[in-house]
Amino acid sequence: MQGRGVAKTAIAFAAINGKKLREEGSCKGGGSLSYGGYYKQSGGGGMTMDSLNEKPTLIQKMKRFLGSLCCNIWKVGRDDPRRAIHALKVGFSLTLVSLLYLMEPLFKGVDQSAIWAVITVIVVLEFTAGATLCKGLNRGFGTMLAASLAFLFEFIARGNGKVFGAVFIGASIFFIGTLTTFLRFFPKIKQNYDYGVIVFLLTFNLITVSTYRVDESFLKLAEGRTYMIGVGSGICILMSLFIFPNWSGEDLHNHTVSKIEGLAKSIEACVTKYFSEEERNVERDEMISEDEIYENYKAVLESKSTDDTLALHASWEPRYTWQCHKFPWQQYVKIGGVLRHFGYGVVALRGSLQTEIRTPRSVRLLFKDPCICLASEVTKSLMELACSLRNRQHCSPELLTESLRQALQDLDTALKSQPRLFVGTNTPHHKPEMLSTLALTERQNFENHLSSINTDAPTSIDRKPKGVSEGERRVLRPTLSKFAITSLDFSEALPIAAFVALLVELVARLDLVIEEVEELGRVACFKEFKHGDNVILDIDTRTKREINLPNFASTE
Repeated sequence: MQGRGVAKTAIAFAAINGKKLREEGSCKGGGSLSYGGYYKQSGGGGMTMDSLNEKPTLIQKMKRFLGSLCCNIWKVGRDDPRRAIHALKVGFSLTLVSLLYLMEPLFKGVDQSAIWAVITVIVVLEFTAGATLCKGLNRGFGTMLAASLAFLFEFIARGNGKVFGAVFIGASIFFIGTLTTFLRFFPKIKQNYDYGVIVFLLTFNLITVSTYRVDESFLKLAEGRTYMIGVGSGICILMSLFIFPNWSGEDLHNHTVSKIEGLAKSIEACVTKYFSEEERNVERDEMISEDEIYENYKAVLESKSTDDTLALHASWEPRYTWQCHKFPWQQYVKIGGVLRHFGYGVVALRGSLQTEIRTPRSVRLLFKDPCICLASEVTKSLMELACSLRNRQHCSPELLTESLRQALQDLDTALKSQPRLFVGTNTPHHKPEMLSTLALTERQNFENHLSSINTDAPTSIDRKPKGVSEGERRVLRPTLSKFAITSLDFSEALPIAAFVALLVELVARLDLVIEEVEELGRVACFKEFKHGDNVILDIDTRTKREINLPNFASTE
């Protein structure tokens, strides 16, 4: 009886819900309820329960994938249109060298050696002219030297019998392999000619070993490979130098400008965030590290590898400017080092935003205006420096203006106007007593904790007791608590004092940056400064361009 009652109740509940759904469907456009738990829309055109429960089909997944792929392709090309041009250049170069295979007259002249031209284009043609010249010339000279040396060794081996030839070729392979591998450890060779040494070793072994049991003329084989590699390298160099060239020197120059602008933005954001009226959440700041400040100085601190690679490729490039001035890539490397030194100060400045001991807002407001004024002057100087560097002109003689010195003087006056924040109260004799009392309390608590633990060995401060878990060992150290630090009178001013000291240190490091940029202007023969050209760029409207670096991992 009880089961029948439950069943009747369930049926009645379902009937009531079905009636409500039918009424709602009729009001919204003629919907109807079909038994089975699915609400089918017959004329309303809205969302159905079937569409909510069904899984995406294979066609829908393919559409989503193609849409995402097209968006990514468009984004990559939009960020740097030169990438699309470089892709077209590579495709045209491959088509050009493939004619050696496709056209019968050309194929009869080169035979199977034409594949070396195709391989050379794939390996050598890089994004910038400097990278292509570096790899192309290294590959060309390495191939020529290896072919010449292999021809000499093969001539000696074939003229003195089969057994002697095999022993001589094996010994030469051992000697050349050992010597070239050892040469790669020299810093100069490793930096400039490492790819050429690898190509030399590979070509020498291929020619020497592959022609030992071949009756074909050794000279003809080596000559064909060398010619085809030369043809491929020549096409790559022509494409890089004369058809929409991308210069490593220009990328290094623009990269340096963007780093200076990034540091300026980081300083301004740090000071604005430090003196903001909103309360800071330290835990949230630690979790969210990919913010604007972090991204800007991260690009500077991690730029050494990029700067060195671009400078190396720029050293291979010809004098492509109308004035034919030599590109001072060494000075750009020095500027990169100075900017990283400056960036470490910005990192410390950002660390002031996450301190455990915070300065009260009332104390921060006392130094807000002079600190913001000083930071704005440093930011203004960096922006003027980046502007002059971008326009390739000397810095303004008034870069370190009187306003910057006045900002330093105002900050010094503000600090001197609040001496009690930094020296404490007029009764400093209480501080040693308070510190000794706190230290004694910490010591007693520590010893009481040790006495409560059962150990076989005698308890001491320096020895870890036996039978204590790892979590307990971590707390068995007498430390001065946070209460002891915050109870000091001048603890409120410690964070703001550190923040001000870091700001002043950035002003001192700014002089080093200005000196190196001025030296760059002198070496690179920048145009003289004109007062009408003193315009500060709005860097917020500029898009950050990524640096396209070659990959030297592959050799063939």
